[in-house]
Amino acid sequence: MISRVAVIGAGTMGAGIAQAAAVAGVQVRLADAQAGAVPGALTRIRATLDGGVSRGKLSGADAAAAFARIVAVPDVDAAVLDVELVIEAIVEDLGEKQRLFARADAIARTDTILATNTSSLSVASIATATARPARVIGMHFFNPVHAMQLVELVTHPQTDPAIIPPLRELAAAMKKTAIVVRDSPGFASSRLGVALGLEAMRMVEEGVASAADIDTAMTLGYGHPMGPLRVSDLVGLDVRLKIAEYLHRELGDPQFLPPEILRRKVRHGELGKKTGKGFYEWGDDER
Repeated sequence: MISRVAVIGAGTMGAGIAQAAAVAGVQVRLADAQAGAVPGALTRIRATLDGGVSRGKLSGADAAAAFARIVAVPDVDAAVLDVELVIEAIVEDLGEKQRLFARADAIARTDTILATNTSSLSVASIATATARPARVIGMHFFNPVHAMQLVELVTHPQTDPAIIPPLRELAAAMKKTAIVVRDSPGFASSRLGVALGLEAMRMVEEGVASAADIDTAMTLGYGHPMGPLRVSDLVGLDVRLKIAEYLHRELGDPQFLPPEILRRKVRHGELGKKTGKGFYEWGDDER
């Protein structure tokens, strides 16, 4: 199994991916371009592991061992040197991702797999920044990573099929199920999830029902574990807006045109759980 992973980006997703890999027994190097991001991520990871211990999900010894497997490193060069897999979890910006992949490609071993956690951007476009497009793939995790069981492995036309089995094995060790999808706008999950979330937002905007009642309709009426508006708050309304704009631009489908209520909330800094307010109010104990 893959035993050494670099995670680039120490935000919510990067920290979650690093934690899940470490709990699975993988040695993790965590890096971020922003000063202070990695120490903050380590603090959140320790708190989440402690929460797992208090709920009986992990033993104290296992949590301590997992935390010890995560090493903070100063930059991308130090992170990707001599690892088997690099997972990028930075901002959803194609240019930023291409620059990062070009740097990782120049430093990492030639057999290292380069994976992007993008939720919607073209994996093929990201791969063009490297000299190893066959070893570039999407590895799309879901928030919160420690709890969500799905990983999308997103293949583009040049992806070598031989890199899929070790990634499936890693996902299984992280107690997740991997599905394989073709590189297309929004992949499988984001395209469906965003379409549902945007329609739910329009219903709130039109006064059809409250956010809570719309979510209850989907959880009790359709068996969804969580309603689309609560999911949107967890993902981040700014992230949802960027993905919706991208899908609308790429697919030209009016169902992906962001509703004004979403734009307004983002303008006002109501981004969901991370800011304490979105379609729901989030207390400090939930953030």
